[in-house]
Amino acid sequence: MNRSMKKTMLMITGLLVVVAVLYVNASENVMEGYEVGDYVSDFKLPSTTGKTVSLSDYPDAKGFIVVFTCNTCPYAKLYEDRVIELDKKFRGKGFPVIAINPNDVGQKPGDSMDEMASQAKAKSYSFPYLRDDTQEVAKAYGAAKTPHVYVLNRESAGKFKVEYIGAIDDSPREAADVQETYVEDAVNALLSGNKPTVTNQRAIGCTIKWKDV
Repeated sequence: MNRSMKKTMLMITGLLVVVAVLYVNASENVMEGYEVGDYVSDFKLPSTTGKTVSLSDYPDAKGFIVVFTCNTCPYAKLYEDRVIELDKKFRGKGFPVIAINPNDVGQKPGDSMDEMASQAKAKSYSFPYLRDDTQEVAKAYGAAKTPHVYVLNRESAGKFKVEYIGAIDDSPREAADVQETYVEDAVNALLSGNKPTVTNQRAIGCTIKWKDV
């Protein structure tokens, strides 16, 4: 190998190393966030109804099923009816769903507030659908996919603790093939005064569309 080829190879290697480092750093920045056992901070986000919504708006809630989702991801669409069912099943038991759309509208115009409002109306959402324009809430939670779920439980001090993070169930494509209902099992355990048996399960979905920094 002559000197020119060696120099070219070194340059290519150096560029690959830089790209790898940038990729790792970007992934770490996205994935940093709450872990099971952490207490969450409250937020205030606009909803499709024109109101702002916070956890503190639910003084009687025993906990929450916080779902980071969107209009445009095929996986989010496949899970939409299951999210609706989760709210119907657990809202009356003190664990309502709160859905949050963090996608960058510049990359996904279909995730604008107007489009969100149309979707919420078309599907008769019984839960608030919130817009996280700054993406600060998604980053605080460490959300990476749509959908990505966080089950929160109210502690005696009135704070909410993360008890489960990850997938809704084990069948992202076919609801009929579900064998493991991770979120449902976690909430049922908490309602029974127990801790969830499964506390983390990798979320399957589209990557959140982050704004360019």
